[in-house]
This record gives sequence, C-alpha cells and structure tokens, in this order.
Amino acid sequence: MIKFKQISSNLVPMTLLLEADPSEDCINKYLKDSICLGAFDNNELVGICVSKQLSDSIVEIYNITIEPQYQQQGIGSQLLQYVLNELVLMGYSQVELGTGTFCYQLSFYQRHGFRVDAILKDFFVDNYDEEIYENGIQHKDMLRLVCRLF
Repeated sequence: MIKFKQISSNLVPMTLLLEADPSEDCINKYLKDSICLGAFDNNELVGICVSKQLSDSIVEIYNITIEPQYQQQGIGSQLLQYVLNELVLMGYSQVELGTGTFCYQLSFYQRHGFRVDAILKDFFVDNYDEEIYENGIQHKDMLRLVCRLF
C-alpha cells in the first residue's frame, strides 16, 4: 500500500528527479528550501513532488515524478491529490506549474483542475542546454498552469 509523507529535500535522489526534469542545474536551483512530499511503498521512495513557496498564498510545483516501474498505476494521481490537500492545510490558495505545450503531463494536470494561464515562448530552448524531445517533437514553449485550491 502506498503511503505519503513530507521528506527533507536532501533525501530526494537526483535520479528520481531527473525522470521529470533533464537538467541537474535546474533541479538544484529549485530543490533548496522546497517542500518535498513523497510516495512510499514499504518505506521505499517511489514518487516525489517538489514545490516551493512563491508568496504567502501561492506555491509552485517544480517536479512531480514516479519511478518508472510504478508508473501507470494511479500513484501519480494519488500523489498529486495528496499534495494539493497538504498545500491547502499549509494555507496556500493557489498552485502554479509549468509544463510542455503537448504531452501526457498536460492532460494529467488538467484532470486535476489545472487551467492554462500563460505561454512562455521558447522557455525550453532558452533555459536548457540540450534540446528536449517527446514523441519526436521538440519542446520549445512552456504552458503555465494554475489551480485554485479554494
């Protein structure tokens, strides 16, 4: 049975975070002073969500990922729902995040109440050293999504 709890950012393995973000430099920038909520199977970390406070009422999710062998089992949805509930308890009223303009992640977030708020043109081109491709298509622009918690 999967259990969820907050953990220290220094306990999150870089290999897990790299599943969702290919840049160790970017990860190191947002990991410090972040809120890390993990999914555990028999005390083994199998998923993580990294978020960071932007203001008194707004938090941004920078990374959410599940170990490959645990994907497609609903754990990501359970983790995101746990995260959203915990953020409400922490006093946040809005969650923001950035994702590609196409991909399964976009529909995943939309199923959980996120809505497109803005487009950052050429974000992935300008901020990552290597080109990022998914299904043979290069990620260039970032969609900024927002979910109002209450």
